[in-house]
Amino acid sequence: MIVGIISQALKPETTRNMIVNQWVPAAHRGDAIGDSARRVRDLLRAMGHESDLYALTIDDDLRGDVRGFGDPGATRGDATIFHFALPSPMTPAFASLGGFRVLQYHNITPAHFFAPYDPGLFRLAALGRRELATLASSVDLALGDSDYNRQELETLGFGPTGVMPIAISPDRIRKAPRQPVLESLLDDGLVNVLFVGRIVPNKRIEDLIRLAEYYKRYIDIQYRFIFVGRSDGLPRYLAALRALIDAFDMPRERFIFTGPVPEAELATYYRTATVYVSLSEHEGFCVPLIEAMLADVPVVAYAAGAVPDTLGGAGILVGSKDFEHLAELVGMLAYDDEVRARVIAGQRRRLRDFTDERIIADLNRLLAAAR
Repeated sequence: MIVGIISQALKPETTRNMIVNQWVPAAHRGDAIGDSARRVRDLLRAMGHESDLYALTIDDDLRGDVRGFGDPGATRGDATIFHFALPSPMTPAFASLGGFRVLQYHNITPAHFFAPYDPGLFRLAALGRRELATLASSVDLALGDSDYNRQELETLGFGPTGVMPIAISPDRIRKAPRQPVLESLLDDGLVNVLFVGRIVPNKRIEDLIRLAEYYKRYIDIQYRFIFVGRSDGLPRYLAALRALIDAFDMPRERFIFTGPVPEAELATYYRTATVYVSLSEHEGFCVPLIEAMLADVPVVAYAAGAVPDTLGGAGILVGSKDFEHLAELVGMLAYDDEVRARVIAGQRRRLRDFTDERIIADLNRLLAAAR
């Protein structure tokens, strides 16, 4: 999928073994960027290259797997991939680095989404975009993990640009250990509408709550909306969401905010979901769309940001937030087996674009360009 400087037909066998480093500001288990970087590292090693991942902050359980940024090996790569999603001391270090420099941009949420809730996050997002722009003349190749992100890089003056999607391991969802107790709690006859991601304003969780009101009013009272992801970052926003639930006079127990969960529990929420719905208004890639498809959960998503790129014609993409129509779509996917099966079949076809073979082909082309 990589385009731009490496869009030419390059033979993978001409690429010699190399040292390929990756930098991420923070390594947290369950974080899409860090998980993708570790997946790419493992594939690079399997391809015969020397590869390590370096981070400024590392979860305790990853300290044997990810190296600290102060390690001398961080600057010794023949090629270095810098995963950019927030401002950090890595940015100026990357600008002055030797070797082939590859920026992989994972998007920064526009600052205006945070303005009503947290001035600190507003400033951080604004600073991140300014810092990103400083790298425009300091990289050899700039990649977005979606074409949406690639276009933003191009607008900022980066070139050459390309696309390399996030690397996702199917086993994380498909082979996660079963959680019988949680499964039994969720398999109680209610329609489970799932959303996975941070509880932040650009995700428009309030629109999912409005959807619940329409679903209850016009389709069925046997519903439950489940939100899996950190909810402690913006307490004012979470309080506003709970107030909206109360204003609609809907039972709070029908809205579950789990906070962060272990991978086995995350997989269980996908497995027991009836429908996955995203009404987010800004996405740079949206990994949960792929994870839902891996679990054979039909997806309904609002066409914002990179969502159309990620779905690639799969799922059900909507161009407006007509809540009555959305409620009907959720009900149709919940109760019409033929429609549900047709949507899932399309999603399975789309997943062929995210196999290890596709990732390895992209990496071979990238490294051929770095020779």
